[in-house]
Amino acid sequence: MKQVKRTFFVIAAIVAACFFGTNDVKAQEFTVQGDLVSSYVWRGVYQTGASFQPTLGFGIGGFSLTAWGSTDFDGYKSTEGQANKEIDLTAAYAFGESGLSLSVASLWWAGQGARQYFNFKSHETAHFFEAGLAYTLPCEKFPLSIAWYTMFAGADKNEEGAQNYSSYCEVNYPFSVKSVGLNATVGFVPYETYTVGYGNSGFAFTNVALKATTAIRITDSFSLPIFAQAIWNPCLEDTHLVFGITLKS
Repeated sequence: MKQVKRTFFVIAAIVAACFFGTNDVKAQEFTVQGDLVSSYVWRGVYQTGASFQPTLGFGIGGFSLTAWGSTDFDGYKSTEGQANKEIDLTAAYAFGESGLSLSVASLWWAGQGARQYFNFKSHETAHFFEAGLAYTLPCEKFPLSIAWYTMFAGADKNEEGAQNYSSYCEVNYPFSVKSVGLNATVGFVPYETYTVGYGNSGFAFTNVALKATTAIRITDSFSLPIFAQAIWNPCLEDTHLVFGITLKS
């Protein structure tokens, strides 16, 4: 437990130091948003059916704190009365115009009724603590980005009960065609993982996707953002087509 807390707070301290070390004075920004999706697919792996996914975020300068959640609509039908529930907390810092960003996150998807959210004991906690490093090319005409995420503490254990350090890498390329925003994604895991659901024994492509975003004009002053995403997981030989609606302030 002490090791989990120590590692988490060391990385959080690095992110905070980056924030408080800057002299830039910038406006505070808040994000209040909710997505309604036909199914919840995470990094190429199906999680559950139709879900509502709220986001609450705060940012100042390059520093941001984000709370993201997901819950499905099946809990009332389940014999256990438990719905799929996830809560992810992320602290991140973007290093100015360098294109580089650092993040640390607590991922928790134990589900409704699991409780014990504040149990951080290494072999009992349901939290997955993850560090991320991302870089976007400083080229407006070719804004390719690459991100690497590693679970460094928490519930990500191998068969022997030791930390597995499961990792995931993702490359994204955003572009547009007329009024439709598009984003192409290629994600892979570099080695065997135990808890994410890929069932891989080594390097594997797990998330090949294309997302399209547009808006339906409702009135002269209001448009409803919508998106559709086609997802292919070569590792699991599985495919998904997700539709979503975004509500935001």
